Amino acid sequence: MAPRDGYAAIGSYAAIGDGRTVALIAGDGSIDWLCLPELDSPSVFGALLDPERGGSFRLAPEQGHTAERRYLPDTNVLETTFTTATGAVRVTDAMPLPLAGLAPDRELVRSVEGIAGSVALSWSVEPRFGYADGETRLGTRAGRPVATAGSEGLAVNCWGAGEPRISAGAVRGRFVAEAGGTSLISLGVAHATPLVLPSRREVEERLARTIAFWRHWAEERRYGGPWRQAVVRSALALKLLIYAPSGAIAAAATTSLPEDVGGVRNWDYRYSWIRDSSATLDALLRLGCPAEAEAFFSWLMHASQLTHPKLRILYRLNGTPRSPERELALAGYRGSRPVRIGNAAGSQEQLDVYGHLLQTAWLYCRAGGRLDRDAAGRLAATADLICELWRRKDSGIWEVRNAPAHFTESKMMCWIGLERAGGLAEEGRVPDEGAGRWRRAAEEIRGFVNERCWSEELQAYTRFPGSGETDAGLLLPSLLGYDDGAGGARLLSTARLIQDKLSRGPLLFRYRGEDGLPGAEGAFLACSFWLVDALARLGERGEAEELMDRMVGLANDVGLYSEEMDPDDGEFLGNLPQGLVHLALINAAATLEEAART
Repeated sequence: MAPRDGYAAIGSYAAIGDGRTVALIAGDGSIDWLCLPELDSPSVFGALLDPERGGSFRLAPEQGHTAERRYLPDTNVLETTFTTATGAVRVTDAMPLPLAGLAPDRELVRSVEGIAGSVALSWSVEPRFGYADGETRLGTRAGRPVATAGSEGLAVNCWGAGEPRISAGAVRGRFVAEAGGTSLISLGVAHATPLVLPSRREVEERLARTIAFWRHWAEERRYGGPWRQAVVRSALALKLLIYAPSGAIAAAATTSLPEDVGGVRNWDYRYSWIRDSSATLDALLRLGCPAEAEAFFSWLMHASQLTHPKLRILYRLNGTPRSPERELALAGYRGSRPVRIGNAAGSQEQLDVYGHLLQTAWLYCRAGGRLDRDAAGRLAATADLICELWRRKDSGIWEVRNAPAHFTESKMMCWIGLERAGGLAEEGRVPDEGAGRWRRAAEEIRGFVNERCWSEELQAYTRFPGSGETDAGLLLPSLLGYDDGAGGARLLSTARLIQDKLSRGPLLFRYRGEDGLPGAEGAFLACSFWLVDALARLGERGEAEELMDRMVGLANDVGLYSEEMDPDDGEFLGNLPQGLVHLALINAAATLEEAART
């Protein structure tokens, strides 16, 4: 995964974070992405999208070297070992968690340990605030280099890593790491607050406590099946995407990594999608994460309240609904433009989100959660709204940017929503005044799906009535309990058609039809894990296990997945780490574990 035209391969990135933001580190040791102070804030390191202007934090040996890396077991702390002709060093990268005491608002730590011989290393911190559009000023404070822009501040602290100097818009240094010695560089961030200039001991203590926290958290994860390593890594990846102040989970840590290199399919995924909510809660509950599940459900009810009775398809991590889309003057990953922030899909109408909201509430209650009167009333009103909206065309699960259609998956999710509302009413969890209407509408929806969305010729549900196309999104309803009225036979034959028409080896494309955009895209990795899950639920456990093994083997060297993959060369495409893929992996593994017990 050597850099190409100044860009590292998407699959070469590892992620570290602190529950507020995430940094991406390339295989060569360069930190090429970091938004401050939050995950959805403007970038201060953006070389991921523009190596010339974006800014980065580079640290590497000065001579030729090889690199091997891993996460410290059961942590989100990255360890990279560089080996040269003269020696070897180990670099440990972390974002310390805000656990206790006076500390910077955000902190990034790079510890360099000499493990053999001696190695000369160089480093440079090139901050570019505001997506490289802000004026970044460099100076010193109490003898330490400091970068500022408006209310943002970043201090460069180093111990045993050479004398830092400011030149050409960067803070630079070089040093020789000897066996047995340890050097330390930390970045301390302030947002509209005074800069904290820590001591070395304080930084090292926060690093040690952070490693201990991650290990304790990972040990408590419930899954014990054959794919535990992949499941725990996926759980840790999801934990990086959980925005601690609200409990929301971002779809990914990045924006505008292309689904089609050089093309226009470049989207901002630093939002929380309602579409992902049921999979999110299901995964958190199956992993034994009650605190995270409670926080996420609370965020979901808060966010949905702001636009009630309608739902937006995505919300910001703080729960607000605005997501205006605009373009940045960055070069784009390997020339993939436009570079977008915000997401115009937020204003689309997608009917499936109503089903996901009610499915999520149903899962929450099954796990022992309680609904207050206001939440119960709003959920009942959501079911009433489904009765009004389900006959409409919509933009579908994949947020196509051409004309709306009667997407089959959307109708099925409306059915699931009404079924879940009815179940909640029977248990006295939501008001039952509309339950009769919900049941009648659910029957009408299933009649529509069976009569207009089923193809006798194909023996499968189609993407929308009369289309003759299939859609990998049609796997989802079988995971969430859609009743096809045929004991699952129609769902299974639909899964077989999806395999036949959309697969390349273990990979699946989402669909083949028009979507209103030029160019193509890669295989959508979550869909393959959905297929694993669906096959396991539909009685094809052996086939599901084989596919699971193949998909787990497609993660990058540190166990992460982006959104898509090029089936021709295995290159990652799209934003990373992609929460939906890791959610799908966790849920597929849990379903297989449950199937093995029955």
